[in-house]
Amino acid sequence: MTSPTLAAGVVERHLRARRDAGRGLLMPYVTGGITPGWTDYLRAFAAAGADAIEVGLPFSDPTLDGVTIQQASETALARGASTRRILADLSGMPDLGVPLVASTYYNLVLHDGPESFCAALRRAGVGGLIVPDLPVHEADELTDAAAAGIELVLLASPTTPRPRLAEISRRSRGFVYAVSLMGTTGERAALAASAAELTERIRCVTDRPVLLGFGISTPDQAREARRHADGVVVGAAVMRRVLDGAGPDDLRAFLATLRRALDQE
Repeated sequence: MTSPTLAAGVVERHLRARRDAGRGLLMPYVTGGITPGWTDYLRAFAAAGADAIEVGLPFSDPTLDGVTIQQASETALARGASTRRILADLSGMPDLGVPLVASTYYNLVLHDGPESFCAALRRAGVGGLIVPDLPVHEADELTDAAAAGIELVLLASPTTPRPRLAEISRRSRGFVYAVSLMGTTGERAALAASAAELTERIRCVTDRPVLLGFGISTPDQAREARRHADGVVVGAAVMRRVLDGAGPDDLRAFLATLRRALDQE
């Protein structure tokens, strides 16, 4: 197992501290620009006990997202959401006390160039970045651009071979995103059986926080995931409620049930 990185940034330091205190980590997701007052969801997430918040920058061809997140992206884009507008909204927010992690596809990064893109994230108060369609062997340019202030989170899947898994875990910053199954995001009836083996393999090669995502939908699934990983990413279950009209208070209540489940484990 590797030792903790001496250059850990804000996201990683925050998550490590909470994990090391025995807390199960909760990172809910919201698509930026999904509603006129979408940043109110961020305040609700923090109030519900989120340890980090993932903000999706909508893209017109989200290859790894399931139906719910695709619909959320389409809704946001139809409202005129853009990376610049979303980051401007974030810039106007007070400190929530938890780090923000942006997620999007590499085409949006390339549009402005990695250095300009990462600089814009930093100005908006974002500390981390997830780019699900960027493989580790093509990540050098973005890794270099992100080095000053943005923690680039890499993803590992159940089929990732051991040498590649070790490289992903070594080069990831903030945390390692464990994709629980081969497929797209979306709510599921049960936690994928592949989740336990994947998180165990990651833990063998790194002591960075490991967050499990794709399909975490209920308190029971969050509780089970916590037995294997340091915490969970919850996206589709949140966005389905938003698309169905749930407001910030509704989402705070839902996430509070996940918070309690993680705290019970």
